Formats: sequence, structure tokens, C-alpha cells
Amino acid sequence: MARYLDVHPVNPQPRLLEQIAEALREDQLIAYPTDSGYALGCRLGNRDGRDRILRIRGLDEKHHFTLMCKDFAQLGQFVKLDNSAFRAIKAATPGPYTFILPATQEVPRRLMHPKKRTVGVRIPDHVFDQALLDTLGEPMLTSTLILPGETEPRSLGWEIKEELDHQVDVVVEAGETLAEPTTVVDWSEGYPEVVRVGAGDAGRFEA
Repeated sequence: MARYLDVHPVNPQPRLLEQIAEALREDQLIAYPTDSGYALGCRLGNRDGRDRILRIRGLDEKHHFTLMCKDFAQLGQFVKLDNSAFRAIKAATPGPYTFILPATQEVPRRLMHPKKRTVGVRIPDHVFDQALLDTLGEPMLTSTLILPGETEPRSLGWEIKEELDHQVDVVVEAGETLAEPTTVVDWSEGYPEVVRVGAGDAGRFEA
């Protein structure tokens, strides 16, 4: 059974943050709120966590995984940015955007797209996410919690606890969250291409 932790949405309790960070360090899989619905998250090096995310979401090996980063400096360690991407992405973050970019050597190969050698990155505009990433001290591997046959991410922690009780290890509740996924912008070819319109304003990346 998954642990259910109710975290304060404005002032996350350090004790609970440390419990969640420790669960991630122990290679557990969490369901947690973001600025664009709930997501599944685990440590970058957690091979089993990656596979569990694919199973829960009904996805194949070509799925574009995302690294949830605390800030732009951390993001820059994991993807290659040219000047135009640097300026545009820095201006749009933190926020409900996922950017697909060429991965650096810091990214484990199993997390890259098998052919393109790309990975998704995002910086959330969410109090709990920022506090957790700060406590953890490293990015998380993450994927929006959209279940097979559905088009929107889950937004209620208690509902996730009921449905995925035996498939995740921790469910975090931290106030209300939108049931709308991130806007995804593919910048891997040197220019922005909006591949999914979601919570973030897609117009700033469209010609």
C-alpha cells in the first residue's frame, strides 16, 4: 500500500519533505502534484522506477522522459542549449512547459529517446516541487500521470491513492492542482516546435 502524505501547499513541512526525498533515494516511486496536474517521479538512477512509470502509463520504450529540474543552472547540466533556446527557455521558466533538447553525457542512455538522443526537461512553478527538489539535491525523472485511455492528468491525490495504491509507493497531497498537462516544445532541431498545447502559453514559441 502507498503511503499518503498531506503536505502544506504554501509552507511544506521539512520533516515530510525529507521523508519523501528519502523514499526517492531508496528507489521508491512517488505520485506528486505539479503546476500541470499530477506526475510520477523517481530518482534518475532508478531503473525499476522508469519501467514502472512505463507500465502504469501504458507506454513503450520510445516515450520521451522528462527531468524535473530545480532551476536553470541544473537544467543546463543535462541538455545542450544554443543561444536562442537559452534565452527563450530562461524567459519561460519556471512554468508549465516541457522542452525536448539534445541530452548531455550526464543523462543515462536509458532515459534518452533511443534514436534522437534527446530528453525532456522542465522547471516547475510549484511550491512543493521546488521544496522537494531542493531537499533531494538532484533532478527527478518524471512523467505526467495520464493513465491509459485518458487525455488529462490526474489532479486529486486521494483518487490516485485509491486507484494506484499497489503501483506507487508514496502519494503526495499538496493543495489544488490543474488537470492540464505541460505545453511541450521540441527544440532538438535548433528551432521551437510545439508538439503539445497544454497549461503553458504556446503562442510564445509559435512563429
